Amino acid sequence: MSGITSATASITPPTPLHLLRSHTSPVSAIAWSDDNERIYSADASGKVIVTSTRSLRAIASWMAHTDSILGVEEWGESIVTHGRDNKLHVWQRIEELPASARIGGSAGLPDLPTPTHRYSMDVNALNFCRFSLLRLPDVAEENSKQKALIALPNLIDSTTADVWSLPTIDRLHAAIGQETKIFPSSNATGRNNSGIIMSMHLYQQNYTDAQSPASDHKCLRLLMAYENGSVVLREYTRTSKEVSIEGEGWDILWKSKLHVESVMAMRVSRANDFALTVSADHIIGRYDLRDQHPPSEEHATAFRSKHAGNGSIAIRDDGRVCAAGGWDGKIRLYSTKSFKSLGTLKYHKSACQCIEFARAFTAPSLNKLTQNEEDDEYEDFSVEEMSERSRWLVAGAKDNRISIWSLMSFEK
Repeated sequence: MSGITSATASITPPTPLHLLRSHTSPVSAIAWSDDNERIYSADASGKVIVTSTRSLRAIASWMAHTDSILGVEEWGESIVTHGRDNKLHVWQRIEELPASARIGGSAGLPDLPTPTHRYSMDVNALNFCRFSLLRLPDVAEENSKQKALIALPNLIDSTTADVWSLPTIDRLHAAIGQETKIFPSSNATGRNNSGIIMSMHLYQQNYTDAQSPASDHKCLRLLMAYENGSVVLREYTRTSKEVSIEGEGWDILWKSKLHVESVMAMRVSRANDFALTVSADHIIGRYDLRDQHPPSEEHATAFRSKHAGNGSIAIRDDGRVCAAGGWDGKIRLYSTKSFKSLGTLKYHKSACQCIEFARAFTAPSLNKLTQNEEDDEYEDFSVEEMSERSRWLVAGAKDNRISIWSLMSFEK
């Protein structure tokens, strides 16, 4: 780690590797591109800025929304943004200019390009729950469009969720989490008494028939964190029907309540095998998403940290390290297995609202670099530099600033 010489202590206080002062409003969302080439940051005014990790200069800046942004994510050739103005927009991604064509400048330049708007959705942003995007495998046909499923709070009831298909914008599942009406003739509304949804994660669970491996199938699962501090895992079991209404077919696999306050942030590992939550209390919740044989009731474990008030959480791609962003502006690193402290990053003076680890440096990334080593775009970038950048962590805070940290591997 930059400035940290061991996993538990440092002689010299760690300092950020880089600082980005592109925003003039509190930073509310952060995301990396899959290739670590771009950092997406969004703020409370509705502005989104795309920063090149090569030049550390903005390559795009635009007002995507008229209110604070809840989430931003790169999806293939598109960018998805979700704001508190009750809109979700999909934009055409802007490519960075080759090294030979780059010019100097800063994020404040008025001539930065604006991505082309593709399409929008009306959404319910009463709560602070951002979208969850599930990318579907590409169809093996030429000129096929990218497809995805996206989970959002229900258009009317913020205690339930909807799942839509993109780019067709068809609602496949409505009001997931709606409680069953015991007496249909009464005035019962079926409203979920857990409160509004604070965070959720949509993913697919693979199943294999032991007698016939060729019959492998996938089921949708939705992990939902609520205002009352509870977390619920649901699975869609009606495989014969592609659509559902009023939460029909979404069975509860388990539910747990570790927090006494609202869940402020939840993150699921890249392998979808566990999740972490943080809240105003001092607890970090860990939830096992694996199917256990035989089944176990112990799906959740509470880690009692020494620091209350966390508003963001992130998990490294390999699932071994997590980072919790505190309302005191500090970023605390932990082992996700033992929750032993791995160090604290101190720079921001106000709440750290979003954290993201860079994507892991993989073999495909190395192949891409090797195949393009004669290309001007890659002439100034080495394998070592790509590997170093994969160890970056980026954080945004209420002080309008973005800090970039270089982490050690933390391996024994």
